[in-house]
Amino acid sequence: MASLQEKIGYALGDAAAGGITWKIMSIAFPLFFTNVFGLTFADAATLMLIARMFDVVTDPLMGSLADRTQSKWGTYRPWLIFGAIPFGLVFALLLYTPDFGLTGKRIWAYSLYLLMMAMYTAVNVPYGSLLGVMTDDDNEKNQFSSFRMVGAYAMGFITLLSFPYLQRLVGGTEQHQYAVLGVFFGVIAAAGTLACGLMTKERLKPIRAEKFSFKQYGDLFKNKPWIILTLIGICTNFFNGFRYAVVGYMIEYCLNGEVTVSGLIINYTVFMTFGELTCMIFGGLSPAFTKFVGSKRMAFMMAALICVVFSVAFFFVPMNPGYIWVMVALVVLTSVGIGLYSPLLWSMYADVADYATEKNGTSSTGLIFSSGTMAQKFGTAISGSLVALFLGMAGASIITDDMGNTMVDPASITDSVLTMVWSLFSLFPAVIAGLIILLTWIYPIKK
Repeated sequence: MASLQEKIGYALGDAAAGGITWKIMSIAFPLFFTNVFGLTFADAATLMLIARMFDVVTDPLMGSLADRTQSKWGTYRPWLIFGAIPFGLVFALLLYTPDFGLTGKRIWAYSLYLLMMAMYTAVNVPYGSLLGVMTDDDNEKNQFSSFRMVGAYAMGFITLLSFPYLQRLVGGTEQHQYAVLGVFFGVIAAAGTLACGLMTKERLKPIRAEKFSFKQYGDLFKNKPWIILTLIGICTNFFNGFRYAVVGYMIEYCLNGEVTVSGLIINYTVFMTFGELTCMIFGGLSPAFTKFVGSKRMAFMMAALICVVFSVAFFFVPMNPGYIWVMVALVVLTSVGIGLYSPLLWSMYADVADYATEKNGTSSTGLIFSSGTMAQKFGTAISGSLVALFLGMAGASIITDDMGNTMVDPASITDSVLTMVWSLFSLFPAVIAGLIILLTWIYPIKK
């Protein structure tokens, strides 16, 4: 039986990766790269697309490599222990804007973004795989997954809520603000990752396939539960990816900038913190909800249905700052569904890993969990790339002002662009959530 301290330690891993680095990369990077760093919409879209193709190769390789690691720290923990500092350092560098021309900035952004994706893979694939070797008890797996999601959403809440206030505290240009906050959050992310590696235990020894073989990759595509769950994972991240990638533009253009209500600054990060807090609460309630419903599969479908209903409802809210609390309420209600299904996804990956071990005779835990990480990055970044693409198709364009700063041309923000932004936050995610329901319905593991 794992201790509370170990469960908290496991939660710190996703507090660092999901609650800090990934949250900032998901919500701030589309706006940061175009409005602060100085890339065009096309550059930002291409960058995220190339990074996803890069992940298609690196994530499965990392999973196979992690499965074959042997050390006195275990199989998966050493990647967290020794990857923590490089992970935080690269993140800090990615939020720094060098004084280069457009070509130099492109090289910097592409190189650092790809390196950040590699570092994220190097710590997050082993982190997810830990769930498969810490316990063989299904209820305890659900508890670890729940702690993981609570950690991610709690830190996401803190990160997003504090971000605009920390920007004002730092002062100076936006480029300076992001650079300083990159260092600040990078240090916290490194500390959380290291603490996770030191505070957790590997109790189960995987049945290793010591020699590398491409057969294991072929086995994945014969594994029906893995195929369906990977598609579900991609969809869940498309759902969040669209919302987080477009919310900055939504506040900036649809609501005419940050809204101040009774002294509370509601910008794009604070707006989403209401959802983070809700996800944290309902992520903690997910095991009880699943037990009440009777199965992970049914609980997942019911949670996704909540996302469909309230995402569609958001589309019909007027684009007016006076309705800000209606918008917040719908974000909260949508996040009830997200909070309920998020822990289930990783617990279901553990089920698929157990299924694969029974079927093939050797463990492929790291490889299977790598597909979860790949789905996370693929869904988030492709949706971010599509947001930039769709906004460009709707008519938004980039200009350079008299000081040489790159910015969105205000004259290009037409009604069609505003409608596209609003739809990307509501209708597009609703369709994705509907697809999640269909995929979960045919998922064959009935636990």
